[in-house]
Amino acid sequence: MFSSVAHLARANPFNAPHLQLVQDGLAGPRSNPAGPPGPPRRSRKLAAAAVEEYSCEYGSAKFYALCGFGGVLSCGLTHTAVVPLDLVKCRMQVDPQKYKGIFNGFSITLKEDGVRGLAKGWAPTFIGYSMQGLCKFGFYEVFKVLYSNMLGEENAYLWRTSLYLAASASAEFFADIALAPMEAAKVRIQTQPGYANTLRDAAPKMYKEEGLKAFYKGVAPLWMRQIPYTMMKFACFERTVEALYKFVVPKPRSECSKPEQLVVTFVAGYIAGVFCAIVSHPADSVVSVLNKEKGSSATLVLQRLGFRGVWKGLFARIIMIGTLTALQWFIYDSVKVYFRLPRPPPPEMPESLKKKLGYSQ
Repeated sequence: MFSSVAHLARANPFNAPHLQLVQDGLAGPRSNPAGPPGPPRRSRKLAAAAVEEYSCEYGSAKFYALCGFGGVLSCGLTHTAVVPLDLVKCRMQVDPQKYKGIFNGFSITLKEDGVRGLAKGWAPTFIGYSMQGLCKFGFYEVFKVLYSNMLGEENAYLWRTSLYLAASASAEFFADIALAPMEAAKVRIQTQPGYANTLRDAAPKMYKEEGLKAFYKGVAPLWMRQIPYTMMKFACFERTVEALYKFVVPKPRSECSKPEQLVVTFVAGYIAGVFCAIVSHPADSVVSVLNKEKGSSATLVLQRLGFRGVWKGLFARIIMIGTLTALQWFIYDSVKVYFRLPRPPPPEMPESLKKKLGYSQ
């Protein structure tokens, strides 16, 4: 058991000194010329305990499956929780003359549809974003390990930002295919009064009118919106966590308690979410209008909206996506903690690279 963990720690491109200490400990006691060996250092004991308590190996099938489950919870629950804000945001994008602002949008919606009207589209939101979360987080871990192994330990560290970007873009490509049908139904329910009030009503009606195209015509704009969003979400989060532990948190992550680590996760997630909202908002506006209209195309919608039109509803989306992203990372990391999954620490330069660059002797 211990030999497999040691092999895993050596192969992991995101290893840190506390894992290396565990490997040293497994190799056997070192001789001490100055006298008999003293008691092992506390950090080594903590590191060994941390490795022993994992429920599965990093990169195993169980690891990926539980990461996917964490993605289901993090995306499905959070997107469903902000359905009222998402509904108003979509209506502002497709009918800016009527819904002039976020508070005005809430007021009009409450007057016309009542409180229940704010929950329109919750079912396709929950189903669609649960499927998206499964693919987004599960495949991200798969591609991160795959690309790390392709690059090798040293290049995986030097090119880690590019690694995060490539892994997240690859994962989101598949995640959007899973999301597209439910996203199309959600937008119809939320932005076309009288069209349908439930997923059971909307899906058959859409299929009868346009066939399967009705569910997948928005997949290309979804890629335009979600791939940059997810690339920013994962790369910015990973580098922000790294920076927080390096410059803000006064102690290494290995010495932080689980609640302290989750606080860092939440803060880094919110920072990443703000940038996510900005880079993906124009495509989000196009998706909202495109899924509302029959026979339209992304190019026509973009031309009609113009530069100012695609930025309508940005403030509402920053609030929504910032909170959403922070909660998603918090839930995802909490799932990892609950199921005792390996959680690699912020990456550190491999010893072999330090020697090449003259940082160690």
